[in-house]
Amino acid sequence: MEQTSQREIRAIDPTWSLAELMARLAKALVSDGPAIALGPVSVEKAPQRVALIVNTSGSTGAAKEVGLSASALLESAKSANKFVGAKPGQIWSLLLPITHIAGINVLVRSLELGTVPIDSREVTGKYPYADFTAVVPTQLFKALNGDSNLLEHLISAQAVLVGGAALSTELRDSSRNAGINVIETYGMTETSGGCVYNGTALDGTEFEIDELGIISIASKSLATTYLNAPEAWNERIRNGYFVTTDIGHIQDGKLIVTGRSDDVIITGGENVSLAEVESVVRDTFAGIECAAFTIPDSQWGQLLLLAIAGEVKPDQSAINEYLSSKISRSAKVKNFIYVAELPRTSLGKVDRAKLAEIATEVNHG
Repeated sequence: MEQTSQREIRAIDPTWSLAELMARLAKALVSDGPAIALGPVSVEKAPQRVALIVNTSGSTGAAKEVGLSASALLESAKSANKFVGAKPGQIWSLLLPITHIAGINVLVRSLELGTVPIDSREVTGKYPYADFTAVVPTQLFKALNGDSNLLEHLISAQAVLVGGAALSTELRDSSRNAGINVIETYGMTETSGGCVYNGTALDGTEFEIDELGIISIASKSLATTYLNAPEAWNERIRNGYFVTTDIGHIQDGKLIVTGRSDDVIITGGENVSLAEVESVVRDTFAGIECAAFTIPDSQWGQLLLLAIAGEVKPDQSAINEYLSSKISRSAKVKNFIYVAELPRTSLGKVDRAKLAEIATEVNHG
């Protein structure tokens, strides 16, 4: 039997300059060099068509080693540049870590434009001008709440892609009112990053929603496989579509993402959406930054907890009254914890596992 062609894998080196990383990435994209791994991998070689390996764990399960082809990455870059109106010679600003697909995408989009991005990750004063950039919601919040240099940088850009975590309506509207041309992106590592912008599928991408509200995506930018779990990858592909764990609906032809299927918990025998809990609290109590999470419980299965950040401490009974009336009687917070700020991952997502650790320490402290 003929063996599948394979290529060497080279782990990203933190000592590489941005220019060197760009050069190695370019070689990987034309199959003239090793595949680039952004984190530790369990295999020594990758399929020949895999140019980039990105580790992703999502919110459940073991880490997956996502293999992305050159064609998928370049298709993603081409369609993104087209959406924002980028022309050859224009410049992207790099504000995201290069260990994630969102950061690498800034590099690939730059290669597609024939330019080198400005490395803005360590800027402490004025930022140089750039035509485009990409950020996570926490960076937007920072810009609007005291970081005048970052705010100026974002306002001056033609477009600012925002992804990596849910963007609240309040933050989106505040950013646009401040003069930032925010483009809300949706996607994941398995789709080479964002593939739906402002609810509209990029060129080469289609989405559909099943009767349970689960979003599935077919795209030219879709990954090749999970290198460490090909069977798990195959289970996620149905009729050419990648079945996500996200829930949404279509409104006026646009995709509206409302939460994650794996954020739905069972407590007291009823399903409760953590995203819906957070939404009700934020909508009812203005200015509240909160995160719903759970810890195991022998009686209830899972206990619903709520972390509240900052100095504001709303009435706990009032919160539970609203949750009971808006969602269900089981959607009652069993315990509240107060933190200076919500723990987040490097891409700005709330770290619910860390919150569970904090809650456990408080209960046993």
